[in-house]
Amino acid sequence: MAYNKLRTFKTPILASFLLVTFVFSACKTQSQKTGIAYQIPEPPEISSGYTEKPGWETEEFAVASANPLSTDAGYQIIQAGGNAVDAAVAVQLVLTLVEPQSSGIGGGAFFLMWDGEEIHAFNGRETAPSGATPELFLDENGETLPFGDAVRSGKSVGVPGTLALMKKIHDEFGELAWEDVLAPAITLAEQGFNITPRLHAILADDESLRNDELAGKFYFDSDGNAHPEGYLLKNPALAQILRNVADEGISAFYEGDVAQDIAQRVQSHERPGSMTAEDLANYPALDLETEEMCNNWKTYEICGFPPPASGHLAIMQILGIMEHLENPEVSFQDSIPSPEWLHQYLEAAKLAFADRNQYVADERFVEAPDGNWQSMLNPEYLTTRAELIQSNATMEKAEPGVPGEMQSMYGIQKTQPEFGTSHISIVDRDGNAVAMTTTIESGFGSRIMSDGGTGLPGGFMLNNELTDFSLNPVDEDGNLIANRVEAGKRPRSSMAPTLVFDGESGEFLAAVGSPGGTSIIHYTAKSIVGMYDWNLNAQEAVDLPNFGNYNGPSVLEEDRFPAELIEALEAMGHQIVVRPMTSGLHAIQKTETGYFGGADPRREGVVMGE
Repeated sequence: MAYNKLRTFKTPILASFLLVTFVFSACKTQSQKTGIAYQIPEPPEISSGYTEKPGWETEEFAVASANPLSTDAGYQIIQAGGNAVDAAVAVQLVLTLVEPQSSGIGGGAFFLMWDGEEIHAFNGRETAPSGATPELFLDENGETLPFGDAVRSGKSVGVPGTLALMKKIHDEFGELAWEDVLAPAITLAEQGFNITPRLHAILADDESLRNDELAGKFYFDSDGNAHPEGYLLKNPALAQILRNVADEGISAFYEGDVAQDIAQRVQSHERPGSMTAEDLANYPALDLETEEMCNNWKTYEICGFPPPASGHLAIMQILGIMEHLENPEVSFQDSIPSPEWLHQYLEAAKLAFADRNQYVADERFVEAPDGNWQSMLNPEYLTTRAELIQSNATMEKAEPGVPGEMQSMYGIQKTQPEFGTSHISIVDRDGNAVAMTTTIESGFGSRIMSDGGTGLPGGFMLNNELTDFSLNPVDEDGNLIANRVEAGKRPRSSMAPTLVFDGESGEFLAAVGSPGGTSIIHYTAKSIVGMYDWNLNAQEAVDLPNFGNYNGPSVLEEDRFPAELIEALEAMGHQIVVRPMTSGLHAIQKTETGYFGGADPRREGVVMGE
């Protein structure tokens, strides 16, 4: 594999610990308790669309995230002596500010970490409020709300888990002081950042956000136009909230003014939700630690999350089913998958999504098939599923299988849109590796902004995560949907933060993941196959054209596949839809000399390290 040497921005390195207090200047700030100096890097000049990226070779550590400012925050934290967990917290909090359409403290996340000896998994997924019922998204006539109305409402807001997760992992594994890892986000919120082309384009395209009392004033001018590229955007409300969290801990978010403001904005919406301040106060008491799922594929071990995350199960079902098929003579040529390989993948995806739509939901509320989620990955079961795939013909639509001894009584959830999300991959100097996928679901979530009761401009966006539940609690035959709304339940997710290991030695090999709703499953699977079946480096694997199937028509990324390939798939019976598929993959791959990082050319992310 050919690697490009590390390219970093010309940004000052985070200073050593100091024992004195500094005041803010035009370009830097320091934690008032320990003196960590965070310096704002040069504004990024990365456009939206598709921007070729070189890949980054490092020797000691690497940080990959969706924005140069967030990546730089993680980079500076590691330079100051922090580890991958410290960096992940800093990256996430900066993303709240600079990528508000995708993640933030108003949402949730899945965190996966390798500490050199074992894997740690923490589930910071949002929960349904105590007042939520299975009929949450039904109108007074018992009809399902239009999806857009459900999203843009107080009904869709789940109790946020991101900050509780950040504090939990920092308490257990962090090296730097809590206030230090919050310093980059506080500094940028106070002093401002330049709106990027991607953020401007998404703001300009979102009509609903203008209607929110706070967001409309914050992101748009008096004429309702989105602030332009390069506009210096300061967020004093978020800065104040994070300062309080730095000083007082997460009780400053989950109790008091912030909790009251979140509840009030949810309850006062024209389509109100039931969330209360008590719902928020109860979240930090949840047990966030969970058991990871690890499964073999070829000579590798792939590790991810159990339900309510569906990503790992679906990826491993797809790859596992394909292992039981005869390998095509040619799988990969001219930098794209072959039609024969794609046919197998797309058919396997139909089978995986059929199972996902019937079985997968919060494991605290539903029983896994045969009492164990691993039953869905049993080799004998995958063999029976693979036998349904024909070499030159397609299934119009797959039916769920029976992974255990008994047929499920759950109904099949209809396909619903999923959006948003961001992914972070980090490996530090000690080899600690993090894969974290984080979200507020749709672009700008519920389109409800909270200023935390500060009365200052700005704040953070509240998620619309509850629309990841089935909007209707039953199917057309009246069978209960496993992923229906229930109080305290976590909605099903497609997020798939993934760690890859050598199946024999157990050596860490890669951290990878992506945003993209249900397409996360395909984006992440594509990258794993690219790196460990087609021998591509992380950047080459991320660059691969995107493709997928959700148990219906097959989708191919626009302008990335030749007409001959599309015609070959159509000749096999595939219904092909060509459209943009905006992944946001970030992968860090272990090499003989260190690490190699890839950032998705479809977004603004970069990799930094040494």
